[in-house]
Amino acid sequence: MKLLVMSDTHGNAEVIKQVSERHKDVDTVIHCGDSELAFDHEYLENTKRVRGNCDCDSRFPNEELFSLSGKKIFVTHGHLFNVKSTTMNLFYRAKEVEADAVFFGHSHVLGCELLDNVLFVNPGSLLIPRGNNDKSYTIVEFVNDEWFVTAYTAEGNEIFTNCFQVIK
Repeated sequence: MKLLVMSDTHGNAEVIKQVSERHKDVDTVIHCGDSELAFDHEYLENTKRVRGNCDCDSRFPNEELFSLSGKKIFVTHGHLFNVKSTTMNLFYRAKEVEADAVFFGHSHVLGCELLDNVLFVNPGSLLIPRGNNDKSYTIVEFVNDEWFVTAYTAEGNEIFTNCFQVIK
């Protein structure tokens, strides 16, 4: 399984197109909200997408839960879970829906971690990064009980790759 995860593009449709075209080999594209585009915008077609606090189109769901390659994937923007203060609310929701991986944005801070065998990824922002980070997005892969998270700059330069072993 290979996922392209982005968030907080705040009206910059072209960066969504550029990043998506760079990674045509992914199984799914995920946008974690604050695209500030219409739900049916052509660059969001075939994308799992959720509503951020800056998205006006009410057709965006607040949450997306789907299965891919036997893994449950949970996507939300994060503002409804207060992720700028704590990820505990998001952790409890992940456990409630039995997610294997959680993708969220809102804070514009790039990061990833494995908590109690659940992968949490914030791909940062492709427009206004915070925390002295570059504009960023991630590619997430699950192979042989391991999550691989690779972060990239908006231009496609690798920032880091982290590997997380799932304990059975």
